[in-house]
Amino acid sequence: MIRLFMEKHILKNRALIIKEGKYFHDFMWLLMKPKNTGAEWTIEEKKQLKSHFKHLSLYMPALIIFALPLGTLLLPILTGVLDRREKDRMK
Repeated sequence: MIRLFMEKHILKNRALIIKEGKYFHDFMWLLMKPKNTGAEWTIEEKKQLKSHFKHLSLYMPALIIFALPLGTLLLPILTGVLDRREKDRMK
């Protein structure tokens, strides 16, 4: 249920998230790191992502959930919706 709610709001604002994310240094690369490389985010990378989400939540308030404690557990939902490829690189 939460997944469907998040996917709906992310899809609705997907272009805005991608556009604004390009203004941050390496935001999209960092966000897609697990999908592209199979490596997990480090603690420092999670802090950096949370900082970016705080800024992006000014444009899309639903993104504040990713900046909250344990919000990184929901990041795979965001990466799945924002991924523009038809197939994963790792497969």
